[in-house]
Amino acid sequence: MQSLEKATFGSGCFWCSEAVFSELKGVMAVQPGYSGGKVANPSYEQVCTGTTGHAEVAQVTFDPGVVSYRELLEVFFSTHDPTTRNRQGADVGTQYRSVIFYHGEGQRKEAQDMVAELTSEKAFRSPIVTELAPFAAFYPAEEYHREYYRRNPRQGYCQAVISPKLAKFREHFKQKLKGQSNN
Repeated sequence: MQSLEKATFGSGCFWCSEAVFSELKGVMAVQPGYSGGKVANPSYEQVCTGTTGHAEVAQVTFDPGVVSYRELLEVFFSTHDPTTRNRQGADVGTQYRSVIFYHGEGQRKEAQDMVAELTSEKAFRSPIVTELAPFAAFYPAEEYHREYYRRNPRQGYCQAVISPKLAKFREHFKQKLKGQSNN
């Protein structure tokens, strides 16, 4: 077995990111948290002020022998809007920015290449504004944020935002989901 790797993505609400990435084959764990800011061990309330510099992120632990970093990038770019600065839908603020915190030069290059490909293909109507930054630190979110969608599927935000996003993701990536064959 190859050793596990980590990827850290900010694509708006970390409840959405966790729900999506958790369903992929080869993803061993997804943890919501905060990254990219200047405050150590921030609280959700602090991050929500927009003054810490942190983004809501999902830290993905994955087996690169099962799911590649490129495949994770494909999921990342197809499950949020990478063309809006500091917002995803109704969620507005720097904590909701589109950002990839790369773990090493290989991830940086792959992310840069993916942005260039998507730009060349005109995959989006507007320019991609996803920030690429070296990973520095990750601070886990409070316990009540973990597995939020799984524990609260009937909550309003989950019904209005996460459920439709998951349905679209499941249809598009059905062969890559846990419990699905590759046939």
